[in-house]
Amino acid sequence: MTTPPAQARNPLHGVTLEAMLTALVAHYGWPGLADRIALRCFSSEPSINSSLKMLRKTPWAREKVEGLYLYMLREQRRSPPAPPR
Repeated sequence: MTTPPAQARNPLHGVTLEAMLTALVAHYGWPGLADRIALRCFSSEPSINSSLKMLRKTPWAREKVEGLYLYMLREQRRSPPAPPR
């Protein structure tokens, strides 16, 4: 009997912080991201690199980004894609 991998049900497994941040920016934009998570790196001259640098040093901020990423994934699964025009 084999045991399943420990991370099999973890939606964050294998997803880099950069990939999460890029997806969030693509979905919400920098202003929307700054509205949802009040961090200066999202509202004042935002960039992926400066945000990654800050998030890697600040565990509580990274947790907020991970939480918003999971929320975005759940919302995307709930709503069907828009029909093409």
